[in-house]
Amino acid sequence: MKHDHYDKSLIRDVLKSTKTIAVVGASANPSRPSYGVMRFLLSKGYHVIPVNPGHAGHEIHGQKVVGKLADIDEPIDMVDIFRAADQLPAVIDDVLALKTLPKVIWGQLTVRHDGAAEKAEEKGITVIMDRCPAIEYPRVLA
Repeated sequence: MKHDHYDKSLIRDVLKSTKTIAVVGASANPSRPSYGVMRFLLSKGYHVIPVNPGHAGHEIHGQKVVGKLADIDEPIDMVDIFRAADQLPAVIDDVLALKTLPKVIWGQLTVRHDGAAEKAEEKGITVIMDRCPAIEYPRVLA
């Protein structure tokens, strides 16, 4: 898939079909983008699981933080990634090691690595990069 542009219907379908989202790089710091995006996703009714080894066992927005994706014991529809673009291949490797693969991997703004995306797409996972669901949601579902 080309990742320079995404059809509005693809984004809409992803956001409408997703129920459970793992937020990799979730932060308890209110000044960090992941904090606000996680709050937004929760306000829209998504079940959000924060992933951050530095906060494991604590809570962000009332949700228990896990240290790594492998610690999540339920199916995930989407993995939303707040990590540097050069770390995306390692995160995708973690995703592909899960027993049940998510339907979507979503790289936040500036998080893009086409080679890593191709690896996930070969396994049937939809990949969206350099976009924010909190920005796209009102654009495609309003």
